[in-house]
Amino acid sequence: MKEGIIDVLMYIFSSYIDSDDTLPENRESIDADLRDAGFKTDEIDKAFDWLDDLALAADTPSIEQSIHAIRIYTTREQARMDKRIRGFLMFLEHSGVLTPNLRELVINRIMALDNDMPIDMDEFKWVVMMVLFNHAEDQDENTLLHYEDIVFADHPAIFH
Repeated sequence: MKEGIIDVLMYIFSSYIDSDDTLPENRESIDADLRDAGFKTDEIDKAFDWLDDLALAADTPSIEQSIHAIRIYTTREQARMDKRIRGFLMFLEHSGVLTPNLRELVINRIMALDNDMPIDMDEFKWVVMMVLFNHAEDQDENTLLHYEDIVFADHPAIFH
């Protein structure tokens, strides 16, 4: 049996994002697919709640932030995201992949995962991509594919 909502989320994202099909509106069919893949009902429900909260976050007002602002992480955030992940998060923001609002949404979604264990880099990258694709209305497909290349690259691109 697979465990953890991050596993369910990664399965949903990888199963539906690369296909020509859009994510079905009917949650029962997605739920059945997830059960067939071996996920527990409890974890599936938590993953749907996580996705609902991600969708609701689109309605929150933007944060105006100075280009000189510095993000200070709480002790709990530091425990979930090590220095490497926080550094990569900063890289994504400075390279224009994430806005300050999307950075905060990524942090929020990481903190909403089902345990207090540190997140690993692969899980972090999946969360970033879920946030980006959920808020893709301002982006064209080529931009999203470029962002995906940056996020999932073994060695991040260097911008000149």
